[in-house]
Amino acid sequence: MVYATRGLTESLLRSAEEADPDEVSISLSVTPAEELPEASLPPETPVFTHFYMPEAGGSVNFVFGMDLGTPVGQTQGRFVSHPNGELRVRQTDDFKELIFVAVPPWNEDSLAVFDRGGERQPLELLDVEPPQEFPE
Repeated sequence: MVYATRGLTESLLRSAEEADPDEVSISLSVTPAEELPEASLPPETPVFTHFYMPEAGGSVNFVFGMDLGTPVGQTQGRFVSHPNGELRVRQTDDFKELIFVAVPPWNEDSLAVFDRGGERQPLELLDVEPPQEFPE
């Protein structure tokens, strides 16, 4: 089972819809369930909670070919949109441990999660708030 916050998936779907007809590819990271008390899951369970916008560090990426917008080794997943309607992993997608794929009409029913081998994985959306990345 793959767990993600409903807020994260709503944001990803909105990004895909706004970019349509262009594709988007966004890095995703997890938070252990122990940091999400409302989740009612075993403490070590990873829950996808955050994303890193591809524009972060864009000028450095262009000049040096380095992705400085995403923390190294801290993303366990990738979200990709397929405006052409293919709800599957393609060889041209950026691969991570898990790949979230969305297609039009950009709603929960048009979102699926796949492993690196292209096998669909069950997804459960949680109505919990992730911890703040930068505490006040």
